[in-house]
Order: sequence, then structure tokens, then C-alpha cells
Amino acid sequence: MKRIIIADDSATARMFIKRCLQIVGLGDAEFVEAEDGKQALDAAKEQPADLLLTDLNMPVMDGQTLVKWVKASPKLCGMPIIVITSAGNPAKEAQLLELGAYRVLNKPVSPPIMMDALQDFLD
Repeated sequence: MKRIIIADDSATARMFIKRCLQIVGLGDAEFVEAEDGKQALDAAKEQPADLLLTDLNMPVMDGQTLVKWVKASPKLCGMPIIVITSAGNPAKEAQLLELGAYRVLNKPVSPPIMMDALQDFLD
């Protein structure tokens, strides 16, 4: 069973991302929800996940800092990270990809967009 961490300060956004993942075939995954990057990092340190999806703008620790911490950790650096943002900023997207994000998706995310982003992961 895959373990997926979803980090977003909005409970509605977490629910929507989880629903998209279920629709694209990850319904049997174990979902761990985090309200900020620190909670997500703590959850990953406790038990690494197969996938991390994070919002960019969150309190306590933002998504960019979370990507940096995960990619700097020898234990966690192989975990794919998808950043989901409403920023729509190509320069920020390039920066996140350079830091090690697997993909950067713009909100709102839909099942077809999620399916496309996870194609390699699902195969």
C-alpha cells in the first residue's frame, strides 16, 4: 500500500487533492494529512512516504522550505514531491523544480491533471 502525505493549510484543499488521487487509482493508499510543512516533514521523518503533495503557501513552514528539507535529507531525498500552488509563476515553478520538486501543478487541480502528473508514479 502506498503512503501519501498531503500538506495544505486548507482542509478543503486536502480533501479535494485526496479525492483526485482516489479517482486516478490511488484509493487504497494510506493518506496522511498535514496542515503545514513542518507537520508534513515530521510525518515523513516518522515514516517516509511514497509521495508528498504540498501547497506552496502555508504557515509555520512553506512548501518551498519543505522541498529543501526533504531533498537535503539522505533518508527522504528520494521521495517525489508535487507542489500545488495558486501562484502561477513560471520563475517560481523553475525554482521549485531546480530544488528537486517532481512536478509543480497550478490550482485548481483536476483528476486529469493529477493523472498526467502521476503517470510515471502510477506505472
